[in-house]
Amino acid sequence: MRFFLLFIIAIPLAACEVTREQLDFSKKPPDEFAVTTRAPLEMPPNFDQLPSPRLGAPRPQEVATDTQAKQAIFGSEAAIQRTDIPSSGESILLQKAGAVESDSSIRDVIDAETEELAKENTPTIDRILGKAGKKIDAPATVVDPIKEAERLKTNRETGAPITEGETPMIEE
Repeated sequence: MRFFLLFIIAIPLAACEVTREQLDFSKKPPDEFAVTTRAPLEMPPNFDQLPSPRLGAPRPQEVATDTQAKQAIFGSEAAIQRTDIPSSGESILLQKAGAVESDSSIRDVIDAETEELAKENTPTIDRILGKAGKKIDAPATVVDPIKEAERLKTNRETGAPITEGETPMIEE
């Protein structure tokens, strides 16, 4: 009898969409923007003349995504000739869109909003159990490129591994 009562109570709860979301039973499809394509592997004509790989260097057979976008919009020759200097039309568009007067504290605003959304979207069961093993990523941090380049150069000159030392972050 108890099993039957439990079964009767569980069916409406399982059918309820809000209950499914709160207990984290809902489907989560993969992020279609996180999927990237890789260029096919190519056999070199001569293995003796292969350049040695460089750490962090882009793959030579892959085209950067910004170049792919430029090729799709302007054609392949125009993408190669195009520079990063905006034309007068692009400058006017950026000015009309308000991109020229950007807020310097926008990163703080986005981090605060992301943290609030992470709290709101945490299922109730995880809040009760203290996030039961699930890790919520903290808002992103920004690496200071100038100090990082100096650190890497110093490590290279002294023969230390590139992982030695603390990565400098931009504190806002």
